[in-house]
Amino acid sequence: MHPEMESLRCTIMRAGTSKGIFIMKNELPSDPKNRDAVIRAIFGSPDIRQIDGLGGADVLTSKLAIISPSSRDDADLDYTFAQVSFDSDIIDYRSNCGNISAGVGPFAVDQGLVNVVAPITTVRIHQTNTGKIIVAKVPIKDGKAAVEGDFHIDGVPGTGAKISLDFSDMIGSITGKLLPTGNVKDVINIENVGKYTVSIVDVAIPVVFIKAEELAMKGIETPEEIEENKGLMNLIEQIRSRVAAKIGLVDRWDLAASKSPYSPFFAIVSPAQDYTTYNGLEVKASDIDIVSRLLFMLRMHKTYPGTGTVCTGVTTRIPGTVVWEVLKKEAQDRLQINIGHPAGIIPVESEIRKEGGSIELKKAVFYRTARKIMEGRVFVRKKVFIK
Repeated sequence: MHPEMESLRCTIMRAGTSKGIFIMKNELPSDPKNRDAVIRAIFGSPDIRQIDGLGGADVLTSKLAIISPSSRDDADLDYTFAQVSFDSDIIDYRSNCGNISAGVGPFAVDQGLVNVVAPITTVRIHQTNTGKIIVAKVPIKDGKAAVEGDFHIDGVPGTGAKISLDFSDMIGSITGKLLPTGNVKDVINIENVGKYTVSIVDVAIPVVFIKAEELAMKGIETPEEIEENKGLMNLIEQIRSRVAAKIGLVDRWDLAASKSPYSPFFAIVSPAQDYTTYNGLEVKASDIDIVSRLLFMLRMHKTYPGTGTVCTGVTTRIPGTVVWEVLKKEAQDRLQINIGHPAGIIPVESEIRKEGGSIELKKAVFYRTARKIMEGRVFVRKKVFIK
């Protein structure tokens, strides 16, 4: 016991190309205001270095998974995702992170929250932010989540055990509709600037897709090059904010940056082409089917998010979308497509079935690796806990 600090059990996991803190719900205060104050203290937010907490001062490492017993009969556990800002006091619970989702199954196995079956344990995850089910298949070694394997994901050194994540329940995750506006394309008008053609699709998370040429881009720019172009970043947020209002995530577009910075994602797509990743890898057009650069939390994603991967994959199946138009023709009917992102390539499998005017999602699967990095107790000042 420390006279001035409380301690809470938690685990730090690398999940996909993100890193997050995993914590049981009963470790946190039940009052939402108190809970959020404690979460900010755990991460060291708001502070751009997060120097007084566990956060990594990056949007890909300032993530939280809250785990609890399932509130649904058709799931093994509940998982709530939180994106914790490091330059403001915002904690965004509006959406999910697909990469962090990859750590939920292994966490559940290692914590004894599910019945373990070798060689693969299936974990049905109730994703509470969206109210949807994720089905994770976790490789097992000696009763624990396997770590070693031969599966590599770009953006993470080495290889690991291959985890399958099925997001086929994720149509209309936030808006309730695959196409939130009912259109495969919409035109967003920015006063005194111009009109921009986008596709707005909601599978796993709402994503705004736009062709790179509409933004006077090649599409293969690095995250640093994009973020350094302040005029471009401002235009992107102008478009994204208006879409956020259009699909009902905020009441006014000028509130989107503060009220809904995480969702919708913003993806800039272009045809397959050769490029060099920001970390020096050569990506060949022959190995990919489409190129994408994605922004969230008003910043560039350095790899590609799992939820964005699912949404991009499904959008390639919808004729008339801007994604479908830039996809390689020979990939339009292929189960798997390969997306070229800033750090390499990510594959995704997706299949839809059209019946009348509706679209049924038959398959939306991607693959990740994950591992536990640290397990222990995090210390928070007692004065943070609101009595």
